[in-house]
Amino acid sequence: MLIKKTTLIIFLITSLFAFTECRETESKKEKKEKKEDKAGKKEEDKQETALYTSPPGYDLNKPSKYNLRTELDEISGLEYYPKDTSVFAISDDKGSLYKIHLTGQFQIERWKFSKGKDFEDIVLHDSIFYVLSSKGEVNAFKFKLANEIVLDNYKLDVQGKNEFEILYFDKTSDKLVMICKDCEADPKQAVTAFSFNPHSRTFSDTPYFTINASDIAEKMSEDKVKFKPSAANIHPITHELFIISSVNKALVVADSIGQIKSVYPLDPNIYKQPEGLTFTPTGDLIISNEAAEVGPANILIFKYQSTVK
Repeated sequence: MLIKKTTLIIFLITSLFAFTECRETESKKEKKEKKEDKAGKKEEDKQETALYTSPPGYDLNKPSKYNLRTELDEISGLEYYPKDTSVFAISDDKGSLYKIHLTGQFQIERWKFSKGKDFEDIVLHDSIFYVLSSKGEVNAFKFKLANEIVLDNYKLDVQGKNEFEILYFDKTSDKLVMICKDCEADPKQAVTAFSFNPHSRTFSDTPYFTINASDIAEKMSEDKVKFKPSAANIHPITHELFIISSVNKALVVADSIGQIKSVYPLDPNIYKQPEGLTFTPTGDLIISNEAAEVGPANILIFKYQSTVK
């Protein structure tokens, strides 16, 4: 009986030792697999990032990101204000002007300038705000007194159904430029730009320039592209036109009259719905993303390292 008990104890001890050794081996194996998975993920991330190249002077894969509160979920349009390092912005349908301070506590101010419309972009020129509606109407306003606003409306006379999302100031021509996102009269595989004279408050009789979408398709190695631009501005140093497309997830760089120079695909994980674009005087690029039902809206800032010597 004693021999049987001793044998049983030895068996249990041996089994426990074997089980412990097995668990330690499995644990080491699991740690190794996790380490390999992590290394593999890092390598995949590196390869994925390598697919998204950037214009000279920028790394579009590494922004400084600032989340916005819910009332700016549909932020659409940006204008940098150098006097206090802030940006002016609008929200699609609220008829409010926002001022977002980019330093300190990220303070946000707000002023009502109109009843709700589908507002898309904003320009500040000579102390006058110009806000573009999606139907091609430019709303010009300024603050007469602290809380009193004088508002004027100017409608582009273009036949058919039209949708605009871009308005920017071109210092060279001294004009505001608006680019179609989807205009009925546009030639096939092209989008048209129109100019607005802020002094005479009149639109050009003919298109300012036309962007050929086939040139964009060629740069993207695609057969064809339905180009739908959502924000644009002139680079203060290179004087190139930067155009972003939320639909196409691409940044297009052109000359000041829309001739395509280069196209950069954008990472959809960073650029979920980019609809605002502006620059600081030193060339830092600022882009706004709408919330797009994927987390909060945000502002992305990219430092510019000048390559001009």
